[in-house]
Amino acid sequence: MTDLKFYTNPQSRGQIVRWMLEEVGQPYDTEILDYATTLKGDAYAKINPMQKIPAIVHDGNIVTEVAAICLYLADAFPAAGLAPPPAERADYYRWTFFAAGPIEAAFSNKSVGWEPDAAKQRMFGYGSFERAVDTLEQAVTGKRFIAGDQFSAADVVVGSQIGFMLMFKLLEPRPAFTSYIASVTDRDAYRRGKQLDQEAAETMSQQAS
Repeated sequence: MTDLKFYTNPQSRGQIVRWMLEEVGQPYDTEILDYATTLKGDAYAKINPMQKIPAIVHDGNIVTEVAAICLYLADAFPAAGLAPPPAERADYYRWTFFAAGPIEAAFSNKSVGWEPDAAKQRMFGYGSFERAVDTLEQAVTGKRFIAGDQFSAADVVVGSQIGFMLMFKLLEPRPAFTSYIASVTDRDAYRRGKQLDQEAAETMSQQAS
């Protein structure tokens, strides 16, 4: 047992936190939850009453929500160098929460075939999908990393969102996006995370058959 536990499903946004945990490089325990059973159980409801994944428990502290988990881990394990100095965190916070807020909402609505019409766009945090995507493009244009000269937790969040949207073909493969995603995912921690989630998905499939 370690003092860091990760609750996830390999086919979920838990992939983002898995990547972050591999970047942190500290030992952690993983509990894989099944959507139909354990995710809905009373035990996990005590961790997250929303019964959503991912979540972590570190030294008795429960953290949910992907962006919150990633920034928490960056602060909890400063030796990993995944957060800029406090005085240089403007872009770090700005784009992490832009990806977790407006982009996540725009992506989710677009994926189910719904978008607010012009009269209702002011009611939503992203306005229109096109405006949100254009803003994201400007944010990554000409940049290797989103918040300065070094890779950070913000790149895990922003890079994952761009990667998901490209994978689901909800985002045009504009040069700014493909260049940025190639830069931030060319990392051993990213590859380890993908391998671990692939193995977990295969194990779940075998157990279900």
